[in-house]
Amino acid sequence: MVYMFLNGGAMRGGPLHYLLDGATLLSETTTQPLYRFYSIGDRCPGLAAAPPGEGVAVAGELYELPMSVLRDSLLPAEPPELELGAVALADGVDSLAMVLRRSFPGASDLIDISDVASWNRYLESQ
Repeated sequence: MVYMFLNGGAMRGGPLHYLLDGATLLSETTTQPLYRFYSIGDRCPGLAAAPPGEGVAVAGELYELPMSVLRDSLLPAEPPELELGAVALADGVDSLAMVLRRSFPGASDLIDISDVASWNRYLESQ
């Protein structure tokens, strides 16, 4: 079992939530304020480490799930702009998460949505 912080379409109510295959929701939480949050062409969110003093706490959900669900369901569904990484959560727990690749084609599609720091709130505002 692994901890996985989700902040996009696989959260409850999202179009990819079914991929979790019954994984256990541990909590609604945020990251520590160490990240910038982006919309990638309004298709999905991207989390990235921020320069010192420029980070925000990003909202999401923490799940405990079998490695097989991560390997066989979640990772194959992720867009090429994201990769598996680790983030620090508000309570000090570290978790796996999908993070923005450092370099990828289409980086011009990024919209900084750190002021909202929630994918669902950003989508509701569109």
